[in-house]
Amino acid sequence: MDISAFSVDASHLVFGAFATFCAILLWSRTREMSWTFLIIAVIVSYANIVLATLRGYGILGPEPEIVRGIPLLRILLADVPLLFSGVGFIVAFARRRTR
Repeated sequence: MDISAFSVDASHLVFGAFATFCAILLWSRTREMSWTFLIIAVIVSYANIVLATLRGYGILGPEPEIVRGIPLLRILLADVPLLFSGVGFIVAFARRRTR
């Protein structure tokens, strides 16, 4: 592995950890559903980054959660943050519209 690939992985981990830390701080201060969905999206996104990094360095083996040739965990961790972000934006939009 060269330094550029390591730099990319390290920056994803560092900035993802920063975003997750800030999301957890915000979670303790807010009770709005729209923010809660966005916070969960950030946390799940960081879980995806950590899992991909562990697999990339060979710490975790091949994907055990393959069902009928489909890597379920990889798909869920990649798509759930987008889904939760979209739901959060819709909830925020609906709340603003009803005021």
